[in-house]
Amino acid sequence: MDYPNDQHPGAPVRAGVPDHGRIPKYYAVKTHIAALLGELGEGGLLPTERDLAERYAVSRETIRQALRELLLEGRLRRLGRGTVVAGPKLEQPLALASYTEGVRRQGLRPGRSLTTLDRFPCPEPLAREIGVERGEPVWHLERVLLADDERMGLESTYVPVARVPHLDSDFDPDSSFYSYLRDRLGIVFGAADERIETVLATPREALLIGTPPALPMILLHRVSRDGEGRRLERVRTLFRGDRFSFTTHLG
Repeated sequence: MDYPNDQHPGAPVRAGVPDHGRIPKYYAVKTHIAALLGELGEGGLLPTERDLAERYAVSRETIRQALRELLLEGRLRRLGRGTVVAGPKLEQPLALASYTEGVRRQGLRPGRSLTTLDRFPCPEPLAREIGVERGEPVWHLERVLLADDERMGLESTYVPVARVPHLDSDFDPDSSFYSYLRDRLGIVFGAADERIETVLATPREALLIGTPPALPMILLHRVSRDGEGRRLERVRTLFRGDRFSFTTHLG
């Protein structure tokens, strides 16, 4: 198989063109627009659908389909009534580190917006995951994840009240929960089991994150243990698929 000399190692082989050479019209237009994005640079304003249709001699519906894919891939973003070139995706390490630390490493300002902090008797399925008896009180902490005030995801944390009895009074919801556990309570994380899948947001989740329901999301499930091996928390985190990628080191 021949490879173009300038092909990026992370790019689709042969730019995604089938061996028979026949590609949908929208995909050909998409590759042209993708090249245009590099010329415009981050934050550059994309020409209107009408201008693009005239430039590439295709219908506006073909342009819309190409733009939809670029939006879903995170290459573009809506700004007011226009469309601009998006910046690179945030890279979040698959490690026992907080969202705050990951965002700060990329020069952005992390933040969280509290939507829910309540306590309830632990149901059986959750009790098995965090190692408590059914009916024991647990906290549910739900927050919208922010980076430079842009909504990036939604995080739900379940933790036994016995481990963090004053979560509702001495924890700043805009701060890192992991830093709170470490610095205020002396709880050190030891290990975690994590599962990753792709999903679509529910109508409620899409409203909180501010995205269309059709936007693919990356869903992380995590059960963490402290330094003594005791189960500590169960986390469900939904990340925008157009704004996040994940990295890890295998060795």
